[in-house]
Amino acid sequence: MSDAPLLEARGLSLRYGPIAALDEVGIEIHPGEVVAIVGESGSGKTTLLRVLSGLLRPEAGSVTYRDPEGTPHAVHSMGEAALRRLHRSDWGFVHQNPRDGLRMGVSAGGNIGERLMATGARHYGGLRAAATEWLQRVEIDPSRIDTLPGKFSGGMQQRLQIARTLVTHPRLVFMDEPTGGLDVSVQARLLDLLRTLVAELGLAVLLVTHDIAAARLLAHRLLVMRHGKVVEQGLTDRVLDDPQHEYTQLLVASVLAA
Repeated sequence: MSDAPLLEARGLSLRYGPIAALDEVGIEIHPGEVVAIVGESGSGKTTLLRVLSGLLRPEAGSVTYRDPEGTPHAVHSMGEAALRRLHRSDWGFVHQNPRDGLRMGVSAGGNIGERLMATGARHYGGLRAAATEWLQRVEIDPSRIDTLPGKFSGGMQQRLQIARTLVTHPRLVFMDEPTGGLDVSVQARLLDLLRTLVAELGLAVLLVTHDIAAARLLAHRLLVMRHGKVVEQGLTDRVLDDPQHEYTQLLVASVLAA
């Protein structure tokens, strides 16, 4: 991993009326690192992900992204067009609801090819070959390349969204509860797939999840949030096996008791 963070945030604050959604939050992620952000509903973890990805502007603080040449860029000073380009190339975003990350009126292959076209690819045969390869990688039968996503199960839609996101080999991927709403058996299969792809591609991933087991399986480091604050952070196994903060202890205990 490089010494310089790929993404770095300092002093992020955001309020909704009297409620602090983010309260002086800092975070960094390095190339090839998976960082999970965990906490109960309303802890601020999804708000943090949206701020880090430039989709939401904080009231205070900064987010800095370093491009492949190591040049730092202030995310919230970027123009809308530049941020869109970043999301189509160096970054990816996997939504909890796959319908938010797919074009439902476009075929499975078209969804994958469309992101490649956004980075300049134009050769039809090459686009279709890449789509076929990625359908196989996410365990979807390539014969369904011309099928609309609405004909797929929820788990298959999520795997298709992952293929669409990763086909351009982004350096950093934001994942918002990628296994949320899926059956337990489907969740397990999807987590195994994500772990394999993240390792193969050397991706940096910021993962928001309420699922402690998913965090343990995928993440190198863990941030625990409560009421807009990071109350504990560290190596995943250390935080989960020897939690120091009372809230983290309650989170871990609730999983063990389930």
